[in-house]
Amino acid sequence: MLELRPNCECCNCELPPDSPLARICSFECTFCASCSEQVLGGLCPNCGGELLVRPRRPAGKLVNAPASTTRVYKPDGCRPAGRV
Repeated sequence: MLELRPNCECCNCELPPDSPLARICSFECTFCASCSEQVLGGLCPNCGGELLVRPRRPAGKLVNAPASTTRVYKPDGCRPAGRV
């Protein structure tokens, strides 16, 4: 089951479980649409995988399967995959 992480790893903006702006890779690294498109070029800076729209869990299912509250944030910002 997806963790549905609560924030963008790059800019730390909020990404609630129902956000259409959340993007994830296959490892569930989580970014906002703006960082994904404008900074990262659609590729995860951690694994190089493609960033896609994160599925939204129906609100009624969040009671028994809540979203994660663990924040992952890189205060130095993100760099596109392949750049140091």
